[in-house]
Amino acid sequence: MSEMETESLKLAKEYLSLGGARRAKIDDNIVNTRLWENDPPEAAAFWDKHIQSLPEDKRREVELHLPTINAT
Repeated sequence: MSEMETESLKLAKEYLSLGGARRAKIDDNIVNTRLWENDPPEAAAFWDKHIQSLPEDKRREVELHLPTINAT
């Protein structure tokens, strides 16, 4: 992890590198994720073990690093 990478960014990058398909949905400062296709088993297991179990505020930080479905 570089000095500029936060733990939340590191987790998001690892999840995505495993083929994770979740996308962030940000609306009026409410952040959640959408999953239209199944995650590969490795990505799903990583999400469940390392991200889903985080406190809500920490999980939100990770979700903010995922690709977004919002228009830019």
